[in-house]
Amino acid sequence: MIKQICDKYNKKYPKDLQIKLYGETDKAICTTVVRELKLPVSPDEFERQMNELAQKILPGAPLLKGAERLLTHLHDHKIPMALATNATEQAVRLQATARPKLFGLFHHKVSVTDPEVYRGKPQPDIYLVAASRFPNKPKPRECLVFEDSAVGVLAAKEAGMQFLSPAKFQVVMIPDSRLDRDQTRQATLVIKTLLDFKPELFGLPPFQDSPRPMERVEKIKE
Repeated sequence: MIKQICDKYNKKYPKDLQIKLYGETDKAICTTVVRELKLPVSPDEFERQMNELAQKILPGAPLLKGAERLLTHLHDHKIPMALATNATEQAVRLQATARPKLFGLFHHKVSVTDPEVYRGKPQPDIYLVAASRFPNKPKPRECLVFEDSAVGVLAAKEAGMQFLSPAKFQVVMIPDSRLDRDQTRQATLVIKTLLDFKPELFGLPPFQDSPRPMERVEKIKE
C-alpha cells in the first residue's frame, strides 16, 4: 500500500526505509515516509490514502504459513490466545471480517487504537493490556509471544514477558524476509515459518500430525 502511494508521486519506497519502519504504527510510518521522501502531502493525507487502499487490500492479505494450524491446535487444547498488534482496530476488523472463523479463535484482540493503549510498540502497552484481559490474569512472564518485527520483540521484552531473568524471555520470531540478522537477535527463538514451531519447547501440547524438521532455528536461549 505504501509503495502504491509513493508511486503516485514518482517516489521509491527504498528497502532501507522499509526495514527501518517494519512493525511500526501507521501514524509513525506515514509521518516518516512523508518526511524522508519529501512527499507533497501531509502525514494525515498519506494515512487517509493508506486507509482507503486497506479497504480493498487487507481482506485478501495472505496468512503466514502454519498460522491456521498453530491457532487451531492451541484453541483445541484450550490454550487462550490474544491478538496484540500495532495495526489499527479498522485494519483488524477488515481482516477478521474476511476470516471470521480464524479470528474467532482469539479470546480477545488489542490494537494500537484501543482506548487503554496509550503507546504503540516498541512500548509495552499493547502486550500489557492483552495479558490483563485473559480471564486468569496471567503475569507477563507466563505469556508466550509470536512476533515478526524487531519492534514487536522489544515491546514484549519491555512488557516483562520473560522467564526468571531478563536473559530468558519468551518470544518466538518469524522475521519478515527483509529483516537482517541483527534485527532478530533479541528473540528467544527464530524460525523460518510457523510450520517449524515445536510447542513442546515451551511446555505446550505437541502437534499430533507428522513431525517436521525445523528448517531454520537461529537460537533458543538457555
